[in-house]
Amino acid sequence: MKLVKYDIVLERLKEADIELVRQHRNSEQIRRTMEYREYITPEMQREWFESVNKNIDQLYFIIHYRSEKIGLINAKNIDWEKQILESGIFLWESKYYETFLPAIVSIMITDMCFQLLGWDVIYAHILRTNDKAIKYNKSLGYVLCEDQEDKENQLYRLRPESFHRKTQKLRKAISNLYSEKDEAYLIIEPSDIANDILSQLEPFFQLVRRQRGDFESYFNADGSITFTF
Repeated sequence: MKLVKYDIVLERLKEADIELVRQHRNSEQIRRTMEYREYITPEMQREWFESVNKNIDQLYFIIHYRSEKIGLINAKNIDWEKQILESGIFLWESKYYETFLPAIVSIMITDMCFQLLGWDVIYAHILRTNDKAIKYNKSLGYVLCEDQEDKENQLYRLRPESFHRKTQKLRKAISNLYSEKDEAYLIIEPSDIANDILSQLEPFFQLVRRQRGDFESYFNADGSITFTF
């Protein structure tokens, strides 16, 4: 499964990439920003992958930019009935830290929730000592939840109104940079169809229809299906 917008591709994590993610997740620069900081073995990584790869309630995406794998973003602990989820991101390519790219990727996932699905809240956990992540998430509109001041791993909340207000200038810059490329594409690959992912996505499609009406879809020569939003 892939989510494509602008020149960025978010590809659902596959077994072939779990070792790449493990190596970067174990790096000091990333590990120190996480609640779990112990060394992750290949066996632990495989067990984790198998636990999150069973259904679409846990979505982890490799971030591709200009054909380079640069990081990981997630939409996890998804509750389709309560319409809530938690999101997080980390980049292992430090050359993109001070660019618009992390925010653009976050906006892609957030727009999927707020605009496509019509949901009204996203959560994120951030270590209270991770000043850069706190500043970054606040720039997107996240606010600290109640009774979190003394917590080590603090819970933040994002609402659509705050998100759109905080990202207004950035969206204008993105629009100027990527004119005529505002459509988003969801690509369901043959392996997703074989693993019953397409049928599991029915709650997603129902919410999109309710929010946006009908949308285009077409079959590709490789057996994949592309949905245009």
